[in-house]
Amino acid sequence: MQPTSLDAATLIAVYNRINHYGQANGMELVLNQPGDVRYTMTIRNEHLSSPGTCHGGVLAGLMDSALGAAALSLAFTAGELVSTVEFKINYLHPVRLNDQLVAHGVVEHSGKTLVVSSATITCPTRNNLVVARGMGTFNRYPATKRDFHDLLVSPE
Repeated sequence: MQPTSLDAATLIAVYNRINHYGQANGMELVLNQPGDVRYTMTIRNEHLSSPGTCHGGVLAGLMDSALGAAALSLAFTAGELVSTVEFKINYLHPVRLNDQLVAHGVVEHSGKTLVVSSATITCPTRNNLVVARGMGTFNRYPATKRDFHDLLVSPE
């Protein structure tokens, strides 16, 4: 099996269609370039853990998504996928109902087996307040090891 000539933008569009987690949470992924992505979402009532305040797990999910999508978008260019090994998040400010969030994820290092990404979540509806920062490590592996490989490889 040989990798197809599909570019990262095409593969990110496919990923957006199959990513049920992102859809359920109103998240939208945009590729700036391989290794550089933006995820956006607006905090809804179902994201709250107390009146008016977003649950930290929602921000952790957005952070993991931004970190992973940055790594994934770069891995796509080599016909590979990624999985989260670990990530950390620093919560800097509470997030509130109706806040719009932008998570900007970038690859900091791409090695043979691991990719390291960093991300910042800002709130444009509150003067671009930085509400969280994070860093993650991702394992890269051939797309042929998962069902997703049909999107990346073609028969010989």
